Amino acid sequence: MTSAVGTAPLTIAITTGEPAGVGPELTAAALAGAAAHWPGVQFAVLGDAALLAARARAVGVDWPALLAAGQVSVAPRALAAPAQAGRLDAANGRYVLGLLDDAIDGALSGSFDAIVTAPLQKSTINDAGVPFTGHTEYLAERTTTPRVVMMLAGTGDRPLRVALATTHLPLKDVAGALMIDGLVETIAIIDRDLRRYFGLPVPRILVTGLNPHAGENGYLGREEIDVIAPALALATGRGIDARGPYPADTLFQPRYLDQADCVLAMFHDQGLPVLKYATFGEGVNITLGLPIVRTSVDHGTALDLAGTGRADAGSMIAAIDTAVTMARNRRGG
Repeated sequence: MTSAVGTAPLTIAITTGEPAGVGPELTAAALAGAAAHWPGVQFAVLGDAALLAARARAVGVDWPALLAAGQVSVAPRALAAPAQAGRLDAANGRYVLGLLDDAIDGALSGSFDAIVTAPLQKSTINDAGVPFTGHTEYLAERTTTPRVVMMLAGTGDRPLRVALATTHLPLKDVAGALMIDGLVETIAIIDRDLRRYFGLPVPRILVTGLNPHAGENGYLGREEIDVIAPALALATGRGIDARGPYPADTLFQPRYLDQADCVLAMFHDQGLPVLKYATFGEGVNITLGLPIVRTSVDHGTALDLAGTGRADAGSMIAAIDTAVTMARNRRGG
């Protein structure tokens, strides 16, 4: 898919997320350097216009001048209730979800080449009466995508990438959610999207076990024998370079990671603590498998920092960088 006009500049949508959190100000801070960082790229910022102007002032960004320069525009959606930095209000839960809906609809129609999402507060949306598990699951539902993959990535020449076989599940439910066919499909999505979005000709995927010591030959659990190893055999039979299962406690070291383009972990807190320790503040959350490009920051709403000007925009800048790269590769350069 290309943008609506084949040779038109890329247009990246940014949803500003929870209005009581740091999303609006981080968006302004990141885009203050748009002309230098992303020349020729257009940005549509989705959010309440007055809120964006106020939070931009809080971080010293001349928002009117930035808009007047023509590279950044606002796609406005009004708050349901006045927003105070650091103070959640369920009245704005549907506003936050509306921003996401606008971005998804624009990306599906071709108006946006990618979307970047600032953090939202799941509790606010749930308190507004809308069952909500997370960005990843909602994007899959709204785009009618049967399977998506959450991948977090660092930056630099050899970024650490960690994808997840399961996402926001209670730990007691993880083993039951792992199925051979599902794992094969997850591995195939990682392989395909690392090729098309990141230009890797033959992605190397290392896969963790589920249990301590990767099950210790069945003495500490049989998921490695019954599910993960058969899935790997099927994936490699398709020509995918996927290896494992490796014990998660020893996999995350240079002797293995230097040979990997991505690690597939079995559950959220198996892989992400390592990734966030290595890259927090500069990492990117990427949803693979979607019909659209979506990236996000690697942190939450940081209510204690909202409105203070002390929040670091590094992860937002990295998320925008990654979205631009992915969108360009999708276009074919």
